[in-house]
Amino acid sequence: QVQLVESGGGLVQAGGSLRLSCAASGRTFSTYAMGWFRQAPGKEREFVAAISWNGGSTYYGDSVKGRFTISRGNAKNTVYLQMNSLKLEDTAVYYCAADPDTPWGTPRRILEYDYWGQGTQVTVSS
Repeated sequence: QVQLVESGGGLVQAGGSLRLSCAASGRTFSTYAMGWFRQAPGKEREFVAAISWNGGSTYYGDSVKGRFTISRGNAKNTVYLQMNSLKLEDTAVYYCAADPDTPWGTPRRILEYDYWGQGTQVTVSS
């Protein structure tokens, strides 16, 4: 079992930056691929970014490519999402997720992830 706890969300003006963190419990964190998703009100959960077990591979959704950066610190059991040049449409609840089955990959589908955090709200204002 893995427990995931997100933090770092909040209110930011358009053009600003935030860094989200996701702290994981358990000694096997370093063997999981990790991902970030988001869900805006009335919309489906959307893939944001994913990172392989050692950080060697990353993948981004088209809407955040070039603005967001995913990284991980396995010694701290934490995955990060640095969000720059934030836009109004980035407003959503952001979730981190863990995939224990394909650690070398960068999974992009919700069903590939076994463990989810509770989410952290990010609100971008004009």
